[in-house]
Order: sequence, then structure tokens, then C-alpha cells
Amino acid sequence: MRQTVDLGGKSLKLSISRRAETRLRQRSEPLLLEMELYFSCLIRKRVYVRESAEGREAIPVNDHLIIWFRPVVTGTCAIRKCEPDNPPVVDMPMTDPGRYFPRWLTLDYRAGQWRADFGYAGLVA
Repeated sequence: MRQTVDLGGKSLKLSISRRAETRLRQRSEPLLLEMELYFSCLIRKRVYVRESAEGREAIPVNDHLIIWFRPVVTGTCAIRKCEPDNPPVVDMPMTDPGRYFPRWLTLDYRAGQWRADFGYAGLVA
């Protein structure tokens, strides 16, 4: 399934595989996806499956899927205090957040795991 969702006044192209559509319909609660853009020494993008929207400005895509975008920065610069895969982060204030909103989001379900990605150039199939 492909559709377009309004994300902060920008169009986000959403592509959901048939496996993911089937799994979404089987859920009693919506799936919550956080698209995180992490700024530090390098930039990292990651999609998290969350249990709650934690007060975020979430966008319901349909009855089965809710999404949001969260730009963050490192909460501390002391590398020895950080867990390598889960550093402390804080929300990043942005003067023009629309410039950073992703252009596409893909969602799949394989081998018992949700798999998602987002990006900025053309939609990846």
C-alpha cells in the first residue's frame, strides 16, 4: 500500500508492504513509529517502534498506524558516559523544522520483526 501523509505541512510518501498491512490489521492497538533524526558528531536516522507517543505530536495514518518525527541531539558529549547504541538525547529545537522532515517512510514485517526506514530523496521500494 502506498499513500501520502501530511507531516508538518510536507508530504510524506508512505509505503507499507502486504506483510505489514496484514500484521497491522491483526493488532488490537495501533503501531507507533518514531522517525528519529539524531545529530551528533555524525547524523543517524532510525525508526523506533514505541509503546506510547509520550506527548509527541503524533499523526494517525489510519486506525492501525501512528507516526511522528523527532529530531534530537546528544544529551552529553562525554563519550564514556554514553551507552554506544543508546546515548542520552534531548529534543532539538529547530527554527525551520520542515526542512528536516523526511520525504518517505517504508514499513515491512519480516521474521517476526517490524522493519522501517525513512529518507529524503526518492522513495525506496
